[in-house]
Amino acid sequence: MRLLIVEDERRLALSLAKGLTAEGYAVDVVHDGSEGLHRATETPYDLVILDIMLPGLNGYRVCAALRAAGHEVPILMLTAKDGEYDEAEGLDTGADDYLTKPFSYVVLVARVKALLRRRGSAGTSPVHVVGELTVDTAAHRVHVGESEVTLTAKEFAVLEQLVVRAGEVVSKAQILEHVWDFAYDGDPNIVEVYVSTLRRKLGAPLIRTVRGAGYRLEVPR
Repeated sequence: MRLLIVEDERRLALSLAKGLTAEGYAVDVVHDGSEGLHRATETPYDLVILDIMLPGLNGYRVCAALRAAGHEVPILMLTAKDGEYDEAEGLDTGADDYLTKPFSYVVLVARVKALLRRRGSAGTSPVHVVGELTVDTAAHRVHVGESEVTLTAKEFAVLEQLVVRAGEVVSKAQILEHVWDFAYDGDPNIVEVYVSTLRRKLGAPLIRTVRGAGYRLEVPR
């Protein structure tokens, strides 16, 4: 899952990004409304965390512009303001949820997960079964047969990109885009390292390398 944080309080934004990255999400951060609108328009994010009081465009205008353009990405609004009118205005512009500062980080993560589950339940099931492999993307649990397999957050995120497109080729670039943030400038071969680890942990040769194209999670015939 790839998230966008639009927050001008840099310390808060970076703290949230660090925590959510540890949860297994790829997180991008911008600090003004105009850049946030541009980024959310150009990139297919799974969720946007949007502050209301922003330089450039405020959060209400960013949210309204995204909805007017037909973007259905879940939006969690943040504000230091408090009051029923503010919450109603945020929800009227198309936000999916609302959190008033100061807030508990645990509560924010719970809200993020709830919004992502809600989005997933509107489409496909969060439980994917491919042969002996079962991946619950909502609970972040993996089983091979009856045995549960323990994965790190990044390992799970890589596997998730493959399992939701089981039988299709997923390129290294696509995995990097969704699992690492846009600022990642390290060795792209890091994907190979994680795929190798997944093969070892999952046991069966489920993940095939398609030379020059990427990887495919095999679907048993």
